[in-house]
Amino acid sequence: MEADWNVKGRIFDIQKFSVHDGPGIRTIVFLKGCFLRCRWCCNPESQEHAIQTMTVGGKTKTIGRDVTVAEVMETVLKDLPYYRRSGGGVTLSGGEFLFQPEFSHALLAACREVGLNTAVESTGGAPFEVIEPMLPLIDHYLMDIKHINSEKHRAFTGRPNDLILENAPKIAQRVPHMVVRVPVIPTFNDTEEEIADIARFAATLRTVHEIHLLPYHRLGLDKYEGLGRTYTLPDIVPPTEEHMERLRQVAERSGLMCQIGG
Repeated sequence: MEADWNVKGRIFDIQKFSVHDGPGIRTIVFLKGCFLRCRWCCNPESQEHAIQTMTVGGKTKTIGRDVTVAEVMETVLKDLPYYRRSGGGVTLSGGEFLFQPEFSHALLAACREVGLNTAVESTGGAPFEVIEPMLPLIDHYLMDIKHINSEKHRAFTGRPNDLILENAPKIAQRVPHMVVRVPVIPTFNDTEEEIADIARFAATLRTVHEIHLLPYHRLGLDKYEGLGRTYTLPDIVPPTEEHMERLRQVAERSGLMCQIGG
């Protein structure tokens, strides 16, 4: 079936020449809207689907714009030689690409139509019937698994993780490559026991061979003020390199390869 390049969606950024969110040189399309409200989120402007204003460097900036698949692909295809030389492609990020399934499906289908490698950054936190039609169009699923304990997950993200953990093995069965990514957040999931629990679960997923530990940082802090929001984890500090190395060693006991950072 041909992709519909006229489908509209809402994005807040397109970032070119990324080398962190999937293999090779990639273009990242940031979609607006997310199911979760992670207290540490470094892109709080991604959470609401609504178009917003944010103060950046003393200037008011509009966050969010409506585009067609064709408009996104016009930008994406300008870097086609770089994708082909590096094994790169397009990554859908956010927010959460599953929050806009019609647009995401059409965009992934358009990428497949022109032979582009595809990746998504996602929690997998939508009903599986929403996710399943898109899986044949995805080469790399970069899945956030933030915690195994559902109540603690709810306390820090606004939602329990039952659906995420239920979907993870189903997704892993249907995509050629999955990476589990864990944002390491002090007071939330930075103990050896918590990381070991996540790594053991990740090791049960069929196409997962590696886990990435992403250390907490404070780079998005000013965005909360710019949006008129309160940052609810003001006192936590990034984990030390020594602590992250200990957690990396713990994660590797699961049999998965583990790296610090994406």
